[in-house]
Amino acid sequence: MKTTHILLLIVIAIAIGVIVSLTGSTSSYVTFNEAKAMAKDGDNDKIHVVGKIKKSSSGKIEGMEYYPEQDPNYFKFQLMDTTNTEMSVVYGNPKPADFERSEQIVIIGSVRDNVFVADKILMKCPSKYTEKEVKVG
Repeated sequence: MKTTHILLLIVIAIAIGVIVSLTGSTSSYVTFNEAKAMAKDGDNDKIHVVGKIKKSSSGKIEGMEYYPEQDPNYFKFQLMDTTNTEMSVVYGNPKPADFERSEQIVIIGSVRDNVFVADKILMKCPSKYTEKEVKVG
């Protein structure tokens, strides 16, 4: 075998290894019930849950706990997933800006002691995606 063939095989093997390692660490979208089942089985992989913030009929967020003067890195709220299952979410960082205006939220983390512990919060804010009329004078 030529040296170029050996080098080409090594490069291909490294590329396959990188692809396998990246696909093995990706997480999936699940419901809270699936997340609880995964936690019971001892699976603490990072998972994504899509949901909506629980709000009252007047639009006020229900079950939100955030007291920055006491602990700015503790934020707790209620989230309803796509199957309308509700769960408490604890986020160990300050409350994200425009959290109240968010339409839909994706949380990334795992379930511990029947509470979802979020490492990241991704928000879809309706004001960012609405078209604005531009007047040309």
